Amino acid sequence: AEATARDIEQLCTEAAENRFAAVCVNPVWVKLCALRLKGTEVQVATVIGFPLGATRSDVKAFEAQRAVDVGAEELDMVAAIGHIKSGDWHYVADDIAAVVRAAPGRLVKVIIESAVLTPVEIIKASALAKESGAHYVKTSTGFHAAGGASAEAVALMRLIVGDSMGVKASGGVRDCTQALKMIAAGATRIGTSGGVAMAKCLGPGPLPLRELLESSLVHGEKCVTCSAPTASSSGQVY
Repeated sequence: AEATARDIEQLCTEAAENRFAAVCVNPVWVKLCALRLKGTEVQVATVIGFPLGATRSDVKAFEAQRAVDVGAEELDMVAAIGHIKSGDWHYVADDIAAVVRAAPGRLVKVIIESAVLTPVEIIKASALAKESGAHYVKTSTGFHAAGGASAEAVALMRLIVGDSMGVKASGGVRDCTQALKMIAAGATRIGTSGGVAMAKCLGPGPLPLRELLESSLVHGEKCVTCSAPTASSSGQVY
């Protein structure tokens, strides 16, 4: 919340230098990021209904549309968590679909806050994200007291959505060892504020993922990110 324009510009510079897939920032900074990242391959992502997911569906849709208007290419929406816990699956599906419709041609990720869900709820929420037209299902906001991503949740989400959707692990993924565990479980994106430190530790891409996953314990012994400070706290790189 206290990120300055200079912080956001630094985030964009780091993302471009390290060839990250995207930066994820609050909606107020989307226009600046779109300007700073023009001509790069880094996408501009923002959050919708963040962090509680308790915003009305029409407001989420409006927020998504406005974000797209100023340059957002990816939208990380928080699902209606309370309705998931209530078993009101029609509302959950309609809520997701409203954002997807409001952002045609844009990549939509659905945050289900997996740490507060039962396995059955994770299964159902992931399935509805797929059925409602989203492109990714994402573990966490990183703001909930229950915790963030777990390899078990990622594996279950991957099992349900198959290969046709992405799975993003976010929330508490602070070092290479944790990131590799999430990737091994099925994650195709990692949301982290420690991306710069991880990139320095793992080396320049493209990364030999198979070798890294097979020797993750060996890497863990020499990993420097466990004690490294995170990069900019103004947003995520991933």
